[in-house]
Amino acid sequence: MFAASLPATPQAALERPVPVTVVIPTLNEADRLPACLASVAWAAEVIVVDAGSNDGTVELARAAGARVIECRGRTIGEQKNFGIASATQYWVLSVDADERVTTELRDAVDRAVRAPDARAFRVRLRNHYLGAVYMRGGWGRDWHIRLYPSTSRWSTHQVHEKLEVTGEIRDLDGFLEHDSYRDLPHQLRKATTYAEWGAGDLLPRAGRVSAATLIGRPTWRFVKTYLLQGMWKEGTRGFVFCAVHAWACFSKYAVLWDRQRRLAPVSRPVTEPAPAAEQTITFSPTVPAAPVRSVASLQG
Repeated sequence: MFAASLPATPQAALERPVPVTVVIPTLNEADRLPACLASVAWAAEVIVVDAGSNDGTVELARAAGARVIECRGRTIGEQKNFGIASATQYWVLSVDADERVTTELRDAVDRAVRAPDARAFRVRLRNHYLGAVYMRGGWGRDWHIRLYPSTSRWSTHQVHEKLEVTGEIRDLDGFLEHDSYRDLPHQLRKATTYAEWGAGDLLPRAGRVSAATLIGRPTWRFVKTYLLQGMWKEGTRGFVFCAVHAWACFSKYAVLWDRQRRLAPVSRPVTEPAPAAEQTITFSPTVPAAPVRSVASLQG
């Protein structure tokens, strides 16, 4: 039922698959996964690592020919590592369910894995936000290591996992088309989730969060993206983008402050010991008793 929604696989992809394993972590991505899977149909192997979807994601992936590994309660980095450990190809291409590989990038991956001249390769993301492509700011220069040997592993942080790889890294031609948010409410929900995850990652190593932190960090985030990186040129859409990112920054440090507050030892007022009760000592002088005389001695 789901396979019919996928575009037809190019004949060239069937005749000459690229010797690479594509690893896709998922959680309730049934609406976006078909386009992603169609864009990597040329790969020798596609592994979908699912974290407990209940919207048909797993069934869709299997119907499309992907191998599915289910691992609930894991970080995105751990999901990717599960997929890498199961890969049958030496080279691994990491793709998210909200991304699509362009034809130019597919050809670049093919050339790189057949005649590699680096240890790993970076890919440029072309980010779409609320109906438009963003080429300014950090999103306009969004490069990530996505093609690497299966001996590499990802960090297991809750947010912004990083690939642990050493050696020379080169850039590939082409783009990953990236639709990070379905709509603005989705972005707000995702920002709240990432605020909790980010606070959890920071908690063991962060200093004490103060009012200055809660004011300064979000303000700087807005100024940097909106003014310095030129997002103001995007009009209202650019303002919304920067405002939401500043709010997400505030939310992360507010959650961190709350967790630090709850973990801090409870301080109790120091009380002075109560003074000892005063004792009244009454001296009763002892009066010597009069000698007792016998009646006989009185009569004598």
